[in-house]
Amino acid sequence: MSQRPNIVFILADDHASKAISCYGAGINHTPNIDRLAQEGMKFNHCYVTNSICTPSRAAILTGMHNHVNGVLTLDSKLNTHLPNVAKVLRTGGYTTAMIGKWHLGEGKAHEPSGFDYWSVVPDQGDYWDPSFIEPSGQHTERGYATDIITDKSLAWMETVHARDKTQPFFLMCHHKAPHRSWESHPRHKHLYTDKIRVPETFGDDYRNRAKAAGLAKMRVAEDLTYFDLGLVQPEGSAELIGERLGDSPAHADRKVPAPNDVTNLRLIDKEDGTIFRFKTADELAAFKFQRYMQRYLRTIQAIDDSVGRVLEYLDTKGLSESTMVIYSSDQGFFLGEHGWFDKRFMYEESFQMPLLVRYPKAVAPGSTSDAILCNVDFAPTWLEFAGLRIPSFMQGVSFRDILNNGGREPPGWQSVAYHRYWMNNDWMHHVLAHYGIRDQQYKLIYWYNEALGVEGARPGTEFQDKEWELFDCVKDPLELFNVYGEPEYQSVVEKMKWLLEAKMAEIGDEPVHSRK
Repeated sequence: MSQRPNIVFILADDHASKAISCYGAGINHTPNIDRLAQEGMKFNHCYVTNSICTPSRAAILTGMHNHVNGVLTLDSKLNTHLPNVAKVLRTGGYTTAMIGKWHLGEGKAHEPSGFDYWSVVPDQGDYWDPSFIEPSGQHTERGYATDIITDKSLAWMETVHARDKTQPFFLMCHHKAPHRSWESHPRHKHLYTDKIRVPETFGDDYRNRAKAAGLAKMRVAEDLTYFDLGLVQPEGSAELIGERLGDSPAHADRKVPAPNDVTNLRLIDKEDGTIFRFKTADELAAFKFQRYMQRYLRTIQAIDDSVGRVLEYLDTKGLSESTMVIYSSDQGFFLGEHGWFDKRFMYEESFQMPLLVRYPKAVAPGSTSDAILCNVDFAPTWLEFAGLRIPSFMQGVSFRDILNNGGREPPGWQSVAYHRYWMNNDWMHHVLAHYGIRDQQYKLIYWYNEALGVEGARPGTEFQDKEWELFDCVKDPLELFNVYGEPEYQSVVEKMKWLLEAKMAEIGDEPVHSRK
């Protein structure tokens, strides 16, 4: 039992792969996170089963798809009595901890279970002076959330190590960052002052796609708030200062307007009072993009610092060889691609999760894998490395063989990743409900646009049609052309529908589309 690995799982919130420098986009520098790729394995095709925070966390913890674990939307809560990976590891001899962002519900019915120690932020948590909920109650800690979560994680590992150096441990270190509203630490505010490259699809007009793309309210140029961009929010009516973030009067945040005539618009930096004026609408949109990216990337830098501190601790204590360190995010994130921020969609930037794994005893340094993985596969993998039986309730599959064999897929490895977003026409971004699959070349999406009585989902907009999309991800990696109706792709459509229905049958999800 003493040879089993310690497992440290570091989860960011909304960290796009493109904002990790080892993934090669060239927009920022994350040297500590990059160490995990240099000394371990980088995965290029890890996907989320539901691209939204709460459901993804439930899938990671339980190894189940959301229609099975019951956590379908942001409004769902996890039943504390459900089985999960921490319970299996603890029963199998591990000591366990959950520190940071939980976001699966609060109170006895939904609090973390399976953990010897837990200290979690309520709901989304705050960047500054965050509150933490523990078994003993709730309290506030002064400082910056990323640093505090790191401090708690290091202190817990040190307590375990000091008590018994042979005790295997499992730590879930879950950061709030870089979730909206992207509040960075002062030590990073000098970073990323040069212009950041604008994605080539930033001005996407959403032609040749399903209607859902054009209906979504998550455009950098139109839907970011004053608070998001670190600007002073003035007083006044919507005509003067911008629409409310949500429909309720309780939502005080206003969206920075995007008028046709921008010459009378004056924006003020909240920290130093700098005044910004604009000559054209394009100039205003470019300003919003640069402010968004600067704030987002600066917030990530504290996570990179955190990973560096964790790795330094493991090195100092002689634990690096015996500890598996995993870095991921609860989903991807749009960084201006298609003009968007946020996630939810099955389009690639939102669908793809970063995944880096370092475990010197089993994983070759500097290795990469193009195997298709999903977040439900994490828990079975940890259990197999721990030498424990993978319970029948888990729907994911262990990728230990891929880690052990330089990233190569074993015979019969899964060929598709499945995604289902349930929160139809959500109140903030109006993204429509959909499901689909992706293999190494193609992506098939069905937009069913129904609430189905699910918590947090709303009836559709005036657009009620059902639509299919098919993308050739090799010929069209930017996903600009829906080829579902093209004659030369009809055999692909037939095959992908068969794979979709086979996957839904395998995991027990019920199709909404009509079948032949």
